[in-house]
Amino acid sequence: MLLHTEEYIDYLTNAKHSSASTVQSYMRDINKFKEYIDVIKTKYNKVDKQTILSYLVFMQKNGQATSSVLRMVASLRSFYGYMFLKGYVKEDPMLGIEAPKAEKREFEVLTANETELLLMQPKCVNFKGYRDKAMLELLYATGIKVSELIDIKIEDINLEEAYLICGGNKTRVVPMGTIATRAVKEYLQYMEKNSIGAIKHNDLLFINVNGGKLSRQGFWKIVKYYKDKAKIKKEITPNTLRHSFAVHLMENGADVVSVQEMLGHKAVISTKVYADIVSKKISEVYKKAHPRA
Repeated sequence: MLLHTEEYIDYLTNAKHSSASTVQSYMRDINKFKEYIDVIKTKYNKVDKQTILSYLVFMQKNGQATSSVLRMVASLRSFYGYMFLKGYVKEDPMLGIEAPKAEKREFEVLTANETELLLMQPKCVNFKGYRDKAMLELLYATGIKVSELIDIKIEDINLEEAYLICGGNKTRVVPMGTIATRAVKEYLQYMEKNSIGAIKHNDLLFINVNGGKLSRQGFWKIVKYYKDKAKIKKEITPNTLRHSFAVHLMENGADVVSVQEMLGHKAVISTKVYADIVSKKISEVYKKAHPRA
């Protein structure tokens, strides 16, 4: 651990109101950077611009994705901005450092039929069936991140008003919809009826078969299992339902700002990628269907 990191974590949490996942992400990157400067025998308060640039090149040469390099730049910019503000470093080495150009994000989006097919796969006959049905329905109905899904607490769900609260320190209220609300309600009723003790000792909404917290990897295996059962050919990821949620909303007339709020994006530019997909689809339909296209 670097010196002053406890103060920095406190600053992120209480002054900047960063979410727990953001704090974890920043600290993970900063600790990776520390490993690098330890190897080259440089102290964190002696790091200069050239050291930063060398590390970014090192990341790229070792096959790190542009998105990972971008995140590292953001993490180090935040950390050294704080260290300079507090007087722990004489100069901010991140000044003048330009982030690499972001790669154009390509991701799969399920069609409405594919989504329906995927959501039909879990069979509500046992714990896993009820849980998986509730998780997939909730993910598609709300567009929340997988990390948010596995962190949801029972108290974050309002079944009467059909909404959930998520986002850590930067909370947002997201409508759940009738079908997802019913799936969650049936899952909780099953847990109570069958006296599954784990849920009484764990405030998380979704748990694994051992009563512990689900991991992202564990959830990905669940998605892949049902994707294969549904015979969907597309290569999907845990966030495919989030992407599909956003695109399907816009295809049906939702505006970018409303979708941005539901997704929890800080900037509308992050959400605009979904609008671009919808626009491209409309253009393709027009070219195929209009006699004068």
